[in-house]
Amino acid sequence: MIVRGQKINDRYKIIRTIGEGGMANVYLAHDTILNRDVAVKVLRGDLADDEKFIRRFQREAIAASSLTHPNIVEIYDVGEDDGNYYIVMEYVDGKTLKNLIKKRGALTLPEVVDIMLQLTSAIACAHESFIIHRDIKPQNVLILDNGVAKITDFGIAMALNSNELTQTNSVMGSVHYLPPEQANGSGATMKSDIYSLGILMYELLTGKVPFKGENAVEIAIKQMKDDIPSITEDHPEIPQSIENIVLKACAKNPDNRYDNVMDMYKDIEVALEPEHANDTKLVYEYPEHDFDETKEVPKTSRMSRLRNKESQEDEKEDNKKDKKMNKIMIIAGGIFAFLVALLAFVFFLLPKITEEPDVKIPDVSNKTVVKAEEMLQDAGFEVATKTKEEYDDKIEEGKVIKTDPQAGRSVKKGTTITLIVSKGTNMYEIEDYTGRNVYEVKGVLEAQEINVIIETKEVTEENNYKENTIIEQSVEAGKKLKKGETITLIIPDFVTVYPDFVTEGWTVDNVQKFCDEHGVTLNVKYEETDSYPEGTIISQSRVVGTKVIENTPLNITVAKAKPKEEKPTVDDDKKDEETTEDKDKVDEGKNN
Repeated sequence: MIVRGQKINDRYKIIRTIGEGGMANVYLAHDTILNRDVAVKVLRGDLADDEKFIRRFQREAIAASSLTHPNIVEIYDVGEDDGNYYIVMEYVDGKTLKNLIKKRGALTLPEVVDIMLQLTSAIACAHESFIIHRDIKPQNVLILDNGVAKITDFGIAMALNSNELTQTNSVMGSVHYLPPEQANGSGATMKSDIYSLGILMYELLTGKVPFKGENAVEIAIKQMKDDIPSITEDHPEIPQSIENIVLKACAKNPDNRYDNVMDMYKDIEVALEPEHANDTKLVYEYPEHDFDETKEVPKTSRMSRLRNKESQEDEKEDNKKDKKMNKIMIIAGGIFAFLVALLAFVFFLLPKITEEPDVKIPDVSNKTVVKAEEMLQDAGFEVATKTKEEYDDKIEEGKVIKTDPQAGRSVKKGTTITLIVSKGTNMYEIEDYTGRNVYEVKGVLEAQEINVIIETKEVTEENNYKENTIIEQSVEAGKKLKKGETITLIIPDFVTVYPDFVTEGWTVDNVQKFCDEHGVTLNVKYEETDSYPEGTIISQSRVVGTKVIENTPLNITVAKAKPKEEKPTVDDDKKDEETTEDKDKVDEGKNN
């Protein structure tokens, strides 16, 4: 159990938990040597006990640590400390792309193009180093406030193979993006990553995944057999050039997909340009469903074959151990079969001697354990010293629910009966948690075996919320949850918004101070007018109430007084009159 203040490898001091999953827990930690915050992912569950997986995980994570790209979360360190296998990564303060889709649904076309250009560029960088991600999905993409996307989980994703399809809490998230060749049990290739990118792009455009089902197997079958639904039929505003990229990336036959990620990047880059406005729907060159899904496509490079060879050597080593174990099991099985045959022979010879009359098991439900034992022993049965426990909404805690074998069955006297005892109700009534500290409530709920997800919602300081205080909850007060079910608690994420500089009487100096405090570039334009006092702010370019984002410009227009017209003075008027009189005299002289 990793706790706050604990040091991993006597170097990474745990600050708090920032994520939990079926494969690993993620912690915010401080690197005491390099004096920086990092994210530490610690493997959990069966993965940490699987030696073959650990070997593969360490090898692949070390390989991934060589990747350097602005859209890939950087891996700093890989190791083991007191049985905890960990990977140290760049700490990214952002939300997953999956959370963004859940919050907003379909994104705008410019946003989709921007995100996909970043992701294809990152995967192209990985493929150039002969590294395949194998688990591209929006849960593995982090989005920063400035719009930068970063792909994570290279080390873990590469270490997993198709046999890990049933990994707890990961299958339903991954199978929606699983290429048909992997769903069919074949190995992953670079074209498998292209398929997953195409599914992810479909979800960004529509707000939903293309294939859904009741379970992972049903979805995997659809990945192999069903054509991807048309985007333009439900969303006619999306151009055909964009849908064609999804169609080509998500082809069932890898021969119909992009040859490499950079080709996909180039198509995305120009998809919205005018020359692609009248593109027709893509037609596949090769059959989509009549092909050998088990063949290895595309041909891997020498480096890829070397990496596969390492995995094959691991498999050979494991196979040798399995063969040795099989020999031991065969010998043990033979001995066991002989003993079973011998015992069966003895019992068939003496069936009447050992036979006991059949007796009905009494109903001891809703009895105390002591009373139930008395009733069963009086009826001639043995009672198991260990009881089993189950939740029951009708039988109070500590009393017997039923027996194993169940009541009413006729069995031999002396049969051992196991009591199944109530653990009480499996339901927990939810309260109104708004206004309470999220971590206190999380502790209370988790003590009741209720899963808690903490999410944030952007609010302004005007809402008067306190930090880490619950402002919304996904389950209403008074409703009941079963233990193991999930509730989402919403806490405030404080943001600054633009005030009304015009009507609230702000001065240019005050606006400048506001911009300096929040890293905004102020551009001032002066307009001559008699309608406003000089210095009054007439207009602003940012809408009142919108979020203030650092390094963005703000334009304001400020009133400036018009220059006054000069009126003629009294002396000037007299001078003009004298000039006129002199002129008249001159004209009169000329006439004479």
